[in-house]
Amino acid sequence: MATNLSGATAGAPTSGKKILGDAEIARSLLRIAHEVIERNRGLEDVVLLGIPSGGVPLAHRLAEALAVAASTNTAIDPAANGDPMIEVGTLDITMYRDDLGRHPIRVPRPTTIPAGGIDGRTVILVDDVLYSGRTIRAALDAIGAIGRPSSVQLAVLVDRGHRELPIRADYVGKNLPTSRSEKVVVALTELGATADAVTIETIPASEEATR
Repeated sequence: MATNLSGATAGAPTSGKKILGDAEIARSLLRIAHEVIERNRGLEDVVLLGIPSGGVPLAHRLAEALAVAASTNTAIDPAANGDPMIEVGTLDITMYRDDLGRHPIRVPRPTTIPAGGIDGRTVILVDDVLYSGRTIRAALDAIGAIGRPSSVQLAVLVDRGHRELPIRADYVGKNLPTSRSEKVVVALTELGATADAVTIETIPASEEATR
Protein backbone atom coordinates (compact mmCIF):
# COMPACT_ATOMS: atom_id res chain seq x y z
CA MET A 1 0.00 0.00 0.00
CA ALA A 2 1.21 3.50 -0.82
CA THR A 3 1.03 6.41 1.60
CA ASN A 4 0.83 9.97 0.31
CA LEU A 5 1.30 13.43 1.79
CA SER A 6 -2.34 13.56 2.89
CA GLY A 7 -1.89 10.75 5.37
CA ALA A 8 -4.09 8.45 3.30
CA THR A 9 -3.13 4.94 2.39
CA ALA A 10 -4.49 3.56 -0.86
CA GLY A 11 -4.93 -0.17 -1.25
CA ALA A 12 -6.83 -3.08 0.21
CA PRO A 13 -9.27 -2.56 3.10
CA THR A 14 -7.77 -2.95 6.57
CA SER A 15 -9.12 -4.17 9.88
CA GLY A 16 -9.73 -0.59 11.03
CA LYS A 17 -13.08 1.03 11.71
CA LYS A 18 -15.14 1.36 8.53
CA ILE A 19 -16.35 4.90 7.90
CA LEU A 20 -17.65 4.73 4.32
CA GLY A 21 -18.64 1.84 2.08
CA ASP A 22 -19.12 1.73 -1.67
CA ALA A 23 -22.67 3.11 -1.53
CA GLU A 24 -21.67 6.01 0.73
CA ILE A 25 -18.70 6.85 -1.49
CA ALA A 26 -20.94 6.90 -4.57
CA ARG A 27 -23.49 9.15 -2.83
CA SER A 28 -20.73 11.50 -1.67
CA LEU A 29 -19.40 11.88 -5.20
CA LEU A 30 -22.88 12.52 -6.60
CA ARG A 31 -23.51 15.19 -3.97
CA ILE A 32 -20.17 16.81 -4.80
CA ALA A 33 -21.13 16.71 -8.49
CA HIS A 34 -24.33 18.66 -7.81
CA GLU A 35 -22.35 21.18 -5.74
CA VAL A 36 -19.83 21.63 -8.56
CA ILE A 37 -22.60 22.34 -11.06
CA GLU A 38 -24.33 24.78 -8.72
CA ARG A 39 -21.16 26.67 -7.84
CA ASN A 40 -19.92 26.92 -11.44
CA ARG A 41 -23.36 27.42 -12.97
CA GLY A 42 -22.83 24.48 -15.27
CA LEU A 43 -19.82 22.59 -16.53
CA GLU A 44 -18.45 24.83 -19.26
CA ASP A 45 -14.64 24.92 -19.18
CA VAL A 46 -14.45 22.65 -16.12
CA VAL A 47 -11.46 20.29 -16.02
CA LEU A 48 -10.79 17.61 -13.41
CA LEU A 49 -7.23 16.75 -12.41
CA GLY A 50 -6.73 13.74 -10.17
CA ILE A 51 -3.74 13.58 -7.82
CA PRO A 52 -2.15 10.10 -7.72
CA SER A 53 -2.86 7.70 -6.47
CA GLY A 54 -6.35 7.79 -4.99
CA GLY A 55 -7.36 11.06 -6.62
CA VAL A 56 -7.06 9.66 -10.14
CA PRO A 57 -9.84 7.04 -10.00
CA LEU A 58 -11.93 9.43 -7.92
CA ALA A 59 -11.60 12.10 -10.62
CA HIS A 60 -12.93 9.66 -13.22
CA ARG A 61 -15.78 8.67 -10.93
CA LEU A 62 -16.58 12.32 -10.28
CA ALA A 63 -16.71 12.92 -14.04
CA GLU A 64 -19.30 10.15 -14.32
CA ALA A 65 -21.25 11.61 -11.41
CA LEU A 66 -21.14 15.06 -13.06
CA ALA A 67 -22.64 13.62 -16.23
CA VAL A 68 -25.47 12.08 -14.20
CA ALA A 69 -26.03 15.25 -12.18
CA ALA A 70 -26.01 17.43 -15.30
CA SER A 71 -28.66 15.27 -16.95
CA THR A 72 -31.06 15.90 -14.06
CA ASN A 73 -30.22 19.54 -13.36
CA THR A 74 -32.91 21.83 -14.75
CA ALA A 75 -30.61 24.86 -14.46
CA ILE A 76 -28.45 23.53 -17.30
CA ASP A 77 -29.74 24.26 -20.77
CA PRO A 78 -29.11 21.15 -22.91
CA ALA A 79 -29.30 23.25 -26.09
CA ALA A 80 -26.53 25.53 -24.86
CA ASN A 81 -24.33 22.94 -23.18
CA GLY A 82 -25.04 19.82 -25.19
CA ASP A 83 -23.96 16.44 -23.87
CA PRO A 84 -21.50 17.25 -21.05
CA MET A 85 -18.05 15.84 -21.75
CA ILE A 86 -16.00 16.27 -18.62
CA GLU A 87 -12.29 16.32 -19.35
CA VAL A 88 -10.16 14.42 -16.84
CA GLY A 89 -6.40 14.49 -16.40
CA THR A 90 -3.72 13.43 -13.96
CA LEU A 91 -1.43 15.78 -12.03
CA ASP A 92 1.77 14.30 -10.63
CA ILE A 93 3.24 16.29 -7.73
CA THR A 94 6.34 14.21 -6.99
CA MET A 95 8.95 16.85 -7.84
CA TYR A 96 7.02 19.58 -6.01
CA ARG A 97 6.87 17.81 -2.65
CA ASP A 98 8.50 19.55 0.30
CA ASP A 99 9.74 16.32 1.89
CA LEU A 100 12.08 15.03 -0.82
CA GLY A 101 15.06 15.64 1.45
CA ARG A 102 13.60 13.50 4.24
CA HIS A 103 12.31 10.58 2.22
CA PRO A 104 13.54 8.53 -0.73
CA ILE A 105 12.77 10.13 -4.05
CA ARG A 106 9.74 8.54 -5.62
CA VAL A 107 9.56 7.82 -9.32
CA PRO A 108 7.43 10.53 -10.95
CA ARG A 109 4.19 9.41 -12.54
CA PRO A 110 2.93 10.78 -15.83
CA THR A 111 1.03 14.06 -15.80
CA THR A 112 -1.71 14.03 -18.41
CA ILE A 113 -3.42 17.29 -19.28
CA PRO A 114 -6.59 17.25 -21.44
CA ALA A 115 -6.16 18.38 -25.03
CA GLY A 116 -7.91 21.67 -24.31
CA GLY A 117 -5.29 22.57 -21.71
CA ILE A 118 -6.03 24.45 -18.50
CA ASP A 119 -5.43 28.10 -19.45
CA GLY A 120 -8.47 30.21 -18.66
CA ARG A 121 -10.43 27.20 -17.43
CA THR A 122 -11.75 26.06 -14.06
CA VAL A 123 -9.52 23.31 -12.72
CA ILE A 124 -10.91 21.07 -9.99
CA LEU A 125 -8.21 19.15 -8.16
CA VAL A 126 -9.42 15.78 -6.90
CA ASP A 127 -7.78 13.90 -4.03
CA ASP A 128 -8.81 11.16 -1.65
CA VAL A 129 -7.86 12.72 1.71
CA LEU A 130 -7.09 16.28 2.77
CA TYR A 131 -4.73 16.34 5.75
CA SER A 132 -1.93 18.84 6.34
CA GLY A 133 -2.48 20.66 3.04
CA ARG A 134 1.02 19.96 1.78
CA THR A 135 -0.16 17.72 -1.06
CA ILE A 136 -2.37 20.52 -2.36
CA ARG A 137 0.40 23.10 -2.01
CA ALA A 138 2.56 20.86 -4.17
CA ALA A 139 -0.31 20.46 -6.63
CA LEU A 140 -0.74 24.22 -6.94
CA ASP A 141 2.95 24.58 -7.72
CA ALA A 142 2.64 21.83 -10.35
CA ILE A 143 -0.33 23.58 -11.94
CA GLY A 144 1.57 26.86 -12.06
CA ALA A 145 4.29 25.17 -14.09
CA ILE A 146 1.74 23.96 -16.64
CA GLY A 147 -0.62 26.85 -17.26
CA ARG A 148 -2.80 29.60 -15.86
CA PRO A 149 -6.35 28.49 -15.08
CA SER A 150 -9.04 31.06 -14.33
CA SER A 151 -9.65 29.37 -10.98
CA VAL A 152 -8.60 26.30 -9.03
CA GLN A 153 -11.00 24.41 -6.80
CA LEU A 154 -10.48 21.37 -4.59
CA ALA A 155 -12.66 18.29 -4.15
CA VAL A 156 -11.74 15.61 -1.61
CA LEU A 157 -13.47 12.46 -0.48
CA VAL A 158 -12.34 12.88 3.14
CA ASP A 159 -11.18 15.91 5.12
CA ARG A 160 -9.44 14.61 8.25
CA GLY A 161 -8.30 17.95 9.65
CA HIS A 162 -4.88 18.84 11.13
CA ARG A 163 -4.08 21.49 8.54
CA GLU A 164 -0.54 22.90 8.55
CA LEU A 165 -1.15 25.30 5.67
CA PRO A 166 -4.04 27.71 4.97
CA ILE A 167 -5.80 25.40 2.52
CA ARG A 168 -9.50 24.52 2.49
CA ALA A 169 -11.48 22.16 0.27
CA ASP A 170 -14.36 23.53 -1.80
CA TYR A 171 -16.11 20.17 -1.92
CA VAL A 172 -15.91 17.49 0.80
CA GLY A 173 -17.47 14.07 0.80
CA LYS A 174 -16.93 13.40 4.52
CA ASN A 175 -15.49 15.50 7.32
CA LEU A 176 -13.70 13.02 9.57
CA PRO A 177 -12.16 14.23 12.86
CA THR A 178 -9.00 12.23 13.55
CA SER A 179 -5.94 12.25 15.74
CA ARG A 180 -2.43 12.31 14.36
CA SER A 181 -1.94 8.78 15.64
CA GLU A 182 -4.61 7.53 13.26
CA LYS A 183 -4.37 6.59 9.60
CA VAL A 184 -7.13 7.00 7.03
CA VAL A 185 -7.23 4.19 4.49
CA VAL A 186 -9.05 4.75 1.21
CA ALA A 187 -9.51 1.47 -0.63
CA LEU A 188 -10.68 1.63 -4.24
CA THR A 189 -11.24 -1.22 -6.67
CA GLU A 190 -9.28 0.62 -9.37
CA LEU A 191 -6.23 0.40 -7.11
CA GLY A 192 -6.57 -3.31 -6.47
CA ALA A 193 -8.99 -3.44 -3.55
CA THR A 194 -11.75 -6.03 -3.54
CA ALA A 195 -14.26 -3.40 -2.43
CA ASP A 196 -14.47 0.36 -1.97
CA ALA A 197 -14.11 1.53 1.61
CA VAL A 198 -12.79 4.29 3.83
CA THR A 199 -11.47 3.03 7.16
CA ILE A 200 -9.56 4.54 10.04
CA GLU A 201 -7.02 2.75 12.19
CA THR A 202 -4.70 3.62 15.04
CA ILE A 203 -0.99 3.33 14.38
CA PRO A 204 2.05 3.63 16.65
CA ALA A 205 3.53 7.12 16.84
CA SER A 206 6.75 5.79 15.32
CA GLU A 207 4.82 4.79 12.22
CA GLU A 208 2.79 7.96 11.83
CA ALA A 209 1.77 8.49 8.19
CA THR A 210 3.95 10.76 6.08
CA ARG A 211 2.33 14.13 5.56
